[in-house]
Amino acid sequence: MRTTAASGGSLVGRDVEIAVIDELMRGARSGRGGALVVRGEAGIGKSMLLAHARDAACDARVIRASGVEFERELPFSTLHQLCVPVLDQLADLPARHADALRVAFGLEPGTPDLFHIGVATLGLLAAAARARPLLCLVDDAHWLDAASSKAMAFVGRRVADEPVAMLFALRSTVSGELQALPGLDVGGLSDAEARTLLAARRHLLLDDQVLNRLLAEARGNPLALLELPAAGGFGPPETTPVPTRIERSFQTRLSGLPGEARRLLIVASADPTGDPHLLWAAARLSGIDVPTASAAAATTGLVRFATGIRFCHPLARSAVYGAASADERRCAHRVLAEATDAADPDRLAWHRAQASVGPDDGVAAELERSATRARARGGVVAAAAFLERAAELSQDPADRIGRTLAAAQAALVAGRPDRAAALVGAVEHTALGASHLAELDLLRGQVAFQSHRDDSGPEFMIRAGRRLAGPDPERARRCLLDALETSLLVGRASGVQDLVLTAVRSMPATGPRPPDILDALSLLDAAGHRTAVPVIRQVLDGPDGPGWTGYPALALMLAGEMWDPDLYLATVRWLERTGRESGSPLLLRLGLAQRASYGTLCADLGLATASIAEEEAIADATGGPPLLYHRIHLAAVRGRRAEALALFEDAMVAATTSGSGLLTGNIDWASAVLHNGLADYPAALTAARRAVADGALFLASFSLPELVEAAVRCGDSATAAVALESLTERADASGTATALGIAAYSEGLVTGSEEPYRNAVAYLERSPLVTYRARAHLLYGEWLRREGRRRDCRPHLRTAHRVLSGAGFDAFARRAAVELRATGERPRRRSPHTYDQLTIQELHIARLVAVGATSNEVAAQLFISPRTVDTHLRNIFRKLGITSRRQLRDRPDLGS
Repeated sequence: MRTTAASGGSLVGRDVEIAVIDELMRGARSGRGGALVVRGEAGIGKSMLLAHARDAACDARVIRASGVEFERELPFSTLHQLCVPVLDQLADLPARHADALRVAFGLEPGTPDLFHIGVATLGLLAAAARARPLLCLVDDAHWLDAASSKAMAFVGRRVADEPVAMLFALRSTVSGELQALPGLDVGGLSDAEARTLLAARRHLLLDDQVLNRLLAEARGNPLALLELPAAGGFGPPETTPVPTRIERSFQTRLSGLPGEARRLLIVASADPTGDPHLLWAAARLSGIDVPTASAAAATTGLVRFATGIRFCHPLARSAVYGAASADERRCAHRVLAEATDAADPDRLAWHRAQASVGPDDGVAAELERSATRARARGGVVAAAAFLERAAELSQDPADRIGRTLAAAQAALVAGRPDRAAALVGAVEHTALGASHLAELDLLRGQVAFQSHRDDSGPEFMIRAGRRLAGPDPERARRCLLDALETSLLVGRASGVQDLVLTAVRSMPATGPRPPDILDALSLLDAAGHRTAVPVIRQVLDGPDGPGWTGYPALALMLAGEMWDPDLYLATVRWLERTGRESGSPLLLRLGLAQRASYGTLCADLGLATASIAEEEAIADATGGPPLLYHRIHLAAVRGRRAEALALFEDAMVAATTSGSGLLTGNIDWASAVLHNGLADYPAALTAARRAVADGALFLASFSLPELVEAAVRCGDSATAAVALESLTERADASGTATALGIAAYSEGLVTGSEEPYRNAVAYLERSPLVTYRARAHLLYGEWLRREGRRRDCRPHLRTAHRVLSGAGFDAFARRAAVELRATGERPRRRSPHTYDQLTIQELHIARLVAVGATSNEVAAQLFISPRTVDTHLRNIFRKLGITSRRQLRDRPDLGS
């Protein structure tokens, strides 16, 4: 329950909020950092709560920043503002992290290392907090640039083990990364609290009727309560929002000001930097008598002229800017442009753009160059904004269309499909040539792919290909491949291959050319694997190196379709290397997820869990949800029913929400593997049927051996025979030891003959997919025991049990143990493994430390602070009953 105790007069009724903020600071003082987002409408008192935190943190170092409406397009501008006071700590950071921040802040040339900016900022703040706790205050966080918002949200999520408190103030109507942090909603004051606040202003003498009207109009907003009486009167309650009425009250203070003072305020409102040197220079260029005008402007209480120019409230800035005429704003931006240093070309271009009356190709070109610089610094949101304004100022229609489409593409990359759709809509009724029409359709398709409720993406991208079939057939085929690749990357590939191949068949024939991936897929669809696989290999190998680097997701699917682990691993390594070198989270996360699946199939639990942990860390660092399919693969093969089914359920929710047919297919395959391991063959049969019927590349092939085994165990010989025939065709076409071995043990299941089992074991000895090798031994051992050959079956069952239990694949290992016991042999019970006791992240940290990594090196890889690594290590030591890093190195199950 609130009390009406006043704290400084303007914190009436905020005891609950103050208590929460004070608790945040107590935590930071004891080394338990945290972040808090204070949310509420404009004028509700968020800034006052931040001021209370600043005043109460007498024993802490305080740094602060404020989002600026006009700087939302400049990447890392607010993060730089926050970090400037502690940049002397850069020397304490690893070189890679220090360089990442220098580049992001424009202190050095280069492209920002987007993966490491968040953890570099965390390290910088932690270093600054070594001597005493650190309080970071970020006001007007709803106006943060996108790059700063992501970095600060990352730090807010990871700061728990540092003596750092972060306090953000933003408007409750704003969405974004910061909203995921712990929040504190600030509402309006009660009537009693409002009366107490007004009573503290002794100069306000209000009769009851006026007081009641004021309370009704202010609706508990403290700034409105204090500002509306100063506006010189107010009418009956209005339906317009409270901030709008407050802005109007600020605007009334402008009336009666001398012209030069009013112009000075307008110039100040148009400058987001608050730099007095810039303001005075711009004012003089405008012919303003600075001393006289600034003295008059200061009497309004709207602005304070000191070492920095600060308006009394963000609404005051917007009120002044909003009250100015269009001509007055343009004049303000013109003089600011003239006064801006040429060393700041982006802000210079922005002011020139705002000062432009009509089309100006010169300014448009400057903005396009600013977009290029912003993109190079990771500011894709800024690039989109610069390009959009450049398009507005472009006189030539072709330039205008090209820049609008480029802005839409940048908006897509920035994860803003709605804005991209609006930009596409702005030009779709314009007279466009074939090239621009195709580009428009490609963008429409990409927008649709990013929208979970829009299935028109393939249609638009295929239409782009058809438009270009005549004038540019090579590009037309790339459009079709882009449709297929994009559908795979977003997990919505169901039916897309059929649509693409139909479009290929309808395109006019071209002259002689080497076959491409579309030709190979067409052959696969029309003639089957025996005919298509040689062409697929020819295309993927390519005369000049791998031909799949432009379509790595498709290459992975084809590698799985051909049961080719070497091609699969080569693609995974390329994705990881290219993702790290280019800074692409998409490529790197895809590579890590596929590496985790490869580790699972190779019975390398350490590789699988390390890859999962790193993928999750990058997802968190870049503000995205972690991928799921590689986790369900591991859960299925490990055979822990409750854990796996819970994960399947989460994945199905995600698949339904996102429309991801591929994720659904992965769940079916994983469910078939899980239930075959658990010997629940009816459930495995149902899941495998669904996976094979879907026909998806990779998943259908990998589900065939599960379908054969489940059908045989359920007595469905017809289904088993059909599945074996399809699997055998694939294996014969592939010719890899993996494919031939899996097809051979499947043949043994169907025919009941010994030779296929013996062939399977021999083939799979040459395969890196140890999981399938162990299953071949298991199936052969089971068959031998049922044939009454106890002595012959035991070596195979022992091998299966040793490999499967050693990898932690409990369900299949239990099957081997049951068979061994049936022969009269008691299988050795495995001792608890490290990976049974630790979380995935803890296991990865333990493995890294076991091979000699320092806390700083682990922190850099997992995007956490060294202190957080040490916290995890304490938990690891406790769970494993050890006390030192050396003891971790002595554990054989942590070998890399």
